[in-house]
Amino acid sequence: MTTQPGSAATDGWVRLALDVPGFRAENFAPVIQRCQHAGVEITSLADLGDNPQNRRALYELNRQCSADIPGRGPFYSFDEYVQERLDVPSFTPAGVVVALKGGAWVGMSATSDHREAGYMFNEMTGVTADERRTGLALAMKVTGIAWVRSCGVDTIRTVHHAGNHRAIAMNRRLGYRDADWDPS
Repeated sequence: MTTQPGSAATDGWVRLALDVPGFRAENFAPVIQRCQHAGVEITSLADLGDNPQNRRALYELNRQCSADIPGRGPFYSFDEYVQERLDVPSFTPAGVVVALKGGAWVGMSATSDHREAGYMFNEMTGVTADERRTGLALAMKVTGIAWVRSCGVDTIRTVHHAGNHRAIAMNRRLGYRDADWDPS
């Protein structure tokens, strides 16, 4: 199966991949600086501490941000979230970028670790409604890409519902291209 640029796979999903060595983080430095000047701290769950309190905060933020994803349906319960997203071999706190503003969790971008298969995977990137359209999602993704690069992995994959136009456009701006890989 090959998708055309901007088109969805026959299953309604758009699969994208980023060539990490070809990514130019310096092109996005002004976006990160703008977020920092607005009082946003970009950090990781590893730096904050992977503890029950922070896992609950991550869950609440993920649940809130996921509500706008086309075709998402009901979100996990907390216990399901921990079982499906956190207590899995591909989860690593270093791969979870968190944005804080005045101590409040306002954004997240999670990348799971599949380096044994030769790639990392962008899971969820989301920003609270009052922080959208500020460049924060882009700044978190750039931070996550830097982490992947530090791990020595050359490819990041992601997948989006074809109706999630903003997320697809943001990834394309970063250099993600249509990719042909089996999602199973």
